Amino acid sequence: MPRYCFINRVRPDRLDEYTEAHAAVWPEMLEALRDSGWRNYQLYLAPDGLLVGHFEADDYEAAQAAMGRTAVNERWQSNMERFFVNPGNPDEGFELLPEIFSLEDQLAAAGLPTGPEQN
Repeated sequence: MPRYCFINRVRPDRLDEYTEAHAAVWPEMLEALRDSGWRNYQLYLAPDGLLVGHFEADDYEAAQAAMGRTAVNERWQSNMERFFVNPGNPDEGFELLPEIFSLEDQLAAAGLPTGPEQN
């Protein structure tokens, strides 16, 4: 399954609030992400506000479009907008990063086991 990584920037004075908002994401939002094809989705936040996200989806554009059609996503993005350095919909403001290394992919390509060997 294709993997995607993105970055964005959270306002340094809003880091605690942003973290709190993600401690208990609305169940409707969680369902929308799942149903739109987002899998294995994580966010990481640095003390300076750098936000790094990672997720898997069969098709990035289709997953984004499916989320864009949900009412909950519009409400969530409107609520999250205040936390970001750049104004506007946070989902439209993040920068995708190309993957340049995957341990599992290279182990598999080399014909090596992807987990520790048992003795």
